[in-house]
Amino acid sequence: MVLKDPGKGTPMTHPISELHPPTRLMMTPGPCSIDPRVYRALACPIVGHLDPWFRGCMEETQELMRHVFQTENRITFPLSASGSGGIEAAVLNSLEAGDEAICCVNGMFSQRMHVIAQHTPATVHMVEAPLGKPIDPDHVRRTAKGRKIKMIGLAQGETSTGVVTDLNPFREVADECGALLVVDAVASLAAVPLHIDKQRIDICFSGSQKAISAPPGMSPITVSSRAEDVFRSRKSKVQSWYFDLTTAMNFWGKDRLYHHTPPISLIYALREAMRILLEEGLEARWERHRTNQLALVAGCEALGLQMFVENPKDRLVTVTAVKIPAGVDDVKFRDQLLDEFNIEIAGGIGATKGQIWRLGTMGYCSQKPFILQLLAAIDKVLVDQGHRHTPGSGVGGAIKHYEQAAATTVAAR
Repeated sequence: MVLKDPGKGTPMTHPISELHPPTRLMMTPGPCSIDPRVYRALACPIVGHLDPWFRGCMEETQELMRHVFQTENRITFPLSASGSGGIEAAVLNSLEAGDEAICCVNGMFSQRMHVIAQHTPATVHMVEAPLGKPIDPDHVRRTAKGRKIKMIGLAQGETSTGVVTDLNPFREVADECGALLVVDAVASLAAVPLHIDKQRIDICFSGSQKAISAPPGMSPITVSSRAEDVFRSRKSKVQSWYFDLTTAMNFWGKDRLYHHTPPISLIYALREAMRILLEEGLEARWERHRTNQLALVAGCEALGLQMFVENPKDRLVTVTAVKIPAGVDDVKFRDQLLDEFNIEIAGGIGATKGQIWRLGTMGYCSQKPFILQLLAAIDKVLVDQGHRHTPGSGVGGAIKHYEQAAATTVAAR
């Protein structure tokens, strides 16, 4: 196909060919590679968003999502937006003039929640932790003292640094000050244990392209009945029409009233990805992520690489942050992985740019063969860049961990 230059009406010198994207092994913090069955779902015929058949598809999607979130919340559906849209919906629906909120910041994406909260007329307090460490709940408690806090927001998994945070102490603090607990589970849902109802989380959102292993473009969100009551008692309109959950839910609710045209094919894919997830079982999936991430860490350390998150219990199983060793060029290293091995990883962002690599082991990519393939490729590129280590030690370290984990499982039986 030859296009015409819109300014001159003459043919352009370069033709636009049929789309043929490369097949990468996406060991990134998202998006990740997806199961072939999810690709097949994407290729299914389009129907109308008000089609009776599609209404049944929506009900099944919500049913699956409630299982993934471990909740019975009425408002549970996929927002037609990325994970950042989930942040915006959670924060804008919760806060209005006269409210006070606390945002817990220990990386770029938890900071995004704070930035979005500052777009509301509420008074927003920030509680920080050093990069690579979780937030101290006692720091939040001290900040809340003497204040009427409406919302406490934090990230269970901080994608920018690979830190996981225990949510239970924050529920206690939220109870003490009568606040809604808002949780960013973009990098953790379906990989880290999360029980929305048991842990009494008021609003939780995620991203379709992470451990759920669906294409990017949807943000699963769930809202407790308590948070629903708070929304209904607002004195002012939500600042966003698109992200007003009370109206958006009209489409996903019993009446299926038109709100906007959702991405039909992405909903097909999300439904299939969650069906595959629950076919595996949530607990089995949590354990798979844990086992593979520990093997990756063992392999990296055998290569002489250091973890950015020092305390093992603070490490997120979906994103492993590795310090870039001295003498190794960050960009050249990642470019060689991509060009020679067709493997994509991510570098640091924000304050950690040029300091760390972020290795994603989420969803479909959290598999033993992919872990070993990644470590073998890292080994080769490190050798080419003059890093001193014993070749083959990375794969050897990971295999040793897998053997020990298998022996432990057998002994437990």
